[in-house]
Amino acid sequence: MPERSDSDSRKLLRRLRDVLGAQSKGQERLDQITHLIADSMLTEVCSIYLFRDPETLELCATEGLKPEAVHQTRMKLGEGLVGRVARSNTPVNTADAPSEKGFRYMPETGEEIYSSFLGVPIQRVGEKLGVLVVQSKTARQFSDDEIYALEVVAMVLAEMTELGAFTSDDDGMRALHRQPVMFHGATGQEGAAEGHVWLHEPRVVVTNPVADDPLTEIDRIREAVGQLRVSVDDLLSLQSLDKDQKQVLEAYRMFANSRGWLRRMEEDIQSGLSAEAAVEKEQSAARARLETVPDAYLRERLHDLDDLSNRLLRILTGQGADTGAAMPENPVLVARNIGPAELLEYGRKLRGVVLEDGSVGSHAAIVARALAIPLVIHARRVTSEALNGDHILVDGDQGIAHLRPEETVARAFRDKIAMQTQAQQRYASLRDLPALTRCGTTIALHMNAGLMADLPSLDGSGADGVGLFRTELQFLVRNKMPRRAELATLYARVMDAAKGKRVAFRTLDIGSDKVLPYMKPNDEPNPAMGWRAIRVGLDKPGVLRMQIQALLRATNGRPLTVMFPFVSEFSEFQHARAHVLREVHRERSLGHVVPDQLEIGAMLETPSLAFAPDAFFQLTDFVSIGGNDLKQFFFAADRENERVRRRYDMLNLSFLGFIEQIIARCAATGTPLSFCGEDAGRPVEALALAALGLRNLSMRPASIGPVKALLRRADLAQIRRVIDTARANGEDSARPTLMEFLSTLSD
Repeated sequence: MPERSDSDSRKLLRRLRDVLGAQSKGQERLDQITHLIADSMLTEVCSIYLFRDPETLELCATEGLKPEAVHQTRMKLGEGLVGRVARSNTPVNTADAPSEKGFRYMPETGEEIYSSFLGVPIQRVGEKLGVLVVQSKTARQFSDDEIYALEVVAMVLAEMTELGAFTSDDDGMRALHRQPVMFHGATGQEGAAEGHVWLHEPRVVVTNPVADDPLTEIDRIREAVGQLRVSVDDLLSLQSLDKDQKQVLEAYRMFANSRGWLRRMEEDIQSGLSAEAAVEKEQSAARARLETVPDAYLRERLHDLDDLSNRLLRILTGQGADTGAAMPENPVLVARNIGPAELLEYGRKLRGVVLEDGSVGSHAAIVARALAIPLVIHARRVTSEALNGDHILVDGDQGIAHLRPEETVARAFRDKIAMQTQAQQRYASLRDLPALTRCGTTIALHMNAGLMADLPSLDGSGADGVGLFRTELQFLVRNKMPRRAELATLYARVMDAAKGKRVAFRTLDIGSDKVLPYMKPNDEPNPAMGWRAIRVGLDKPGVLRMQIQALLRATNGRPLTVMFPFVSEFSEFQHARAHVLREVHRERSLGHVVPDQLEIGAMLETPSLAFAPDAFFQLTDFVSIGGNDLKQFFFAADRENERVRRRYDMLNLSFLGFIEQIIARCAATGTPLSFCGEDAGRPVEALALAALGLRNLSMRPASIGPVKALLRRADLAQIRRVIDTARANGEDSARPTLMEFLSTLSD
């Protein structure tokens, strides 16, 4: 084929635009497009394959192959040459397709007579949409110019696929942003909510992928890049930036000033693309290159390039978060990920949150729990599919989000919310009653907190106190280290709000998945078992001392309860406790009022601490079992790994036996013991813990009512016998036997 000129490419794109702008059905458009491309590129075949689902490609239109194969020929991602293009996001160009490794013969298409094959991905900023293919009988390699021309056409097809140009109700094609979609993610925070999508970073929609005047578009792209460079320079001039923030912005500036980046976009425009489409073409191409690079640093630069490209698109289109769009009624936040400070800014006006990334222990999950907002994490592709204002259902209990649900699904979901509301009303009647079992045992039910916004729940839930106040949130939501006076004021307000009820302040628990914005993250192979919590506190004693001083000054003579997280051995507790006592002595010597009572305790989150010497249990004022970490280390099952975190049951009899050993050790030394974690807030698990001998449980406020309701119906001696029976029968878990027994309990 002769070398193509820029004008030929622009002619083809203009013809495509005319077809796309005509009033016709989606299938008609696709058929016309394949004919146009084959005619323009002088090939016998042009075919368009689109994704029917994330793993399946379907032949949706063809010029040259057998028409009866359309909507019949399908292949899996990675299957055949077409599947290879889709999986790798890179072109496949061969003069002898049948001899190519991985070639799959599709007899219904009649393609055996065609030797040459060129396939390019139809993709939009990392989102795989399909594959565009040309074939010819003559055995030859397609030229670089031809590959480039087909990639430019594929870019336009990607934008038009995004805009729904190939979909209609009567030709069976999947309409993006119109069909109901269910996202299977994971539970970040339990609860159910119905509302409308509010995108944290709205999608930039390119409505004009083809342009008539390249010179005008080049002027637009140069002006926009100039504005981008100025904005990055302005950010770099800020005095408040730390070293890490400056490094990120320097990477931005390097990209923004790249002559190669601008030159490639100008070449795309010369081929007929608009400035916006040129930005997205280069963004998609860069993603395809960087996603396969083994170097983690270079892959991380992908985020920088994405952010920079999106900034440039917002300059070109005027779209984005600052366009003045009104937040919809009952907003549900949808985002790839979000920091705690940003989530707090939205506050309680959100009905729910759905994230593509996130983790069960992430900052966002902690804030969502504090605000009692249902949260679904790991909802893959939700930001690609959702649009602002879309109807959405968030099922935090199951880790599912229903986008644009059918009415039958919505009705069933509303019934579930109504039942939960009725249950909460029933639990509210128990608020002022003790968690008194039928055998006469009272269980103290405390709540977990981390924000001032949590404290009203202390009265509303009927909690006996705060069994865990997470102090790291005040560090995570700032872009610099908080001052001692600020922390002291906050802690004093917490104590004021508690109105004399006990508040157990956990010292700074950072590391693992909780990295401070102003703290350089450590590249650790397994951060959950790395430099975190008390290990950081003992290695950075200045921060630990500052926090202890703030707590001491906040008391103004009132009782103070402090506990250290992630203590693994006796010596760690001894050193941490010594820091507290030194600060008490220092405050007294300065003439400051010190607490009239002081409790210093430890969280038992590692199995090793359960085997500490008796001296540890005698020295500590109390022990709080951190169930979330303890369970993951006991079973060697990462709680951030969805493949294993639900595999192991807290009611596993081996784990319950281990809890019994801890209870026995604390009983032998008279050490007060509590249990804190997600399982404490699950009624059946809480009942089992109480039956084993635990008398103090700490949970999220919304769980107190359900746990109290079940405890008041139960006889702990009976529950203990059920657990012992399951153990005697050699069962793995007490759950089946326990659930069978509970079904016979009367109200």
